[in-house]
Amino acid sequence: MTDGRSWQGNWIARLYERVRERGYDSVTAFAEDRPTASLVALAEELGPDDVAGVQVFKGLVAEAERSKKLTRLARGQLVRELSKFLPTGWPAVLDDDARMEVAIVLGQWSAYTPEPLLERVRLAGDALLANPPPAGWRPLGPDDELLRTLLPDDEA
Repeated sequence: MTDGRSWQGNWIARLYERVRERGYDSVTAFAEDRPTASLVALAEELGPDDVAGVQVFKGLVAEAERSKKLTRLARGQLVRELSKFLPTGWPAVLDDDARMEVAIVLGQWSAYTPEPLLERVRLAGDALLANPPPAGWRPLGPDDELLRTLLPDDEA
């Protein structure tokens, strides 16, 4: 967790400098090599005292908008949220406790969804609840077959 220093100076330049120091030419490439890491974990790897998870996400969104891959970004963010809140995979039974955990995942996913995809993400979340995936389902990246069915690419 940062103490506010993450917003001092040119944080965008700092973010890209840290990514390049690790051998990547984009925040997306850095993050995709760590598909189940949370945004906070990514930020801590880049700079535990001066990079914040939201800055990593802003970099990811900007790159996804430029490359017209917002849907892939959204799928990737669901992977991150599932890994964080349901580390053993989708619950076998959606009892009250499991429903609460799934609701947290879907709420976090929605919160980190760029506006143009918000309705599609909400519908995908509804589909997951209406037709739950197999127990233990734990996608390891944005190209998971079920994720691509729920939220297919349709960007030009």
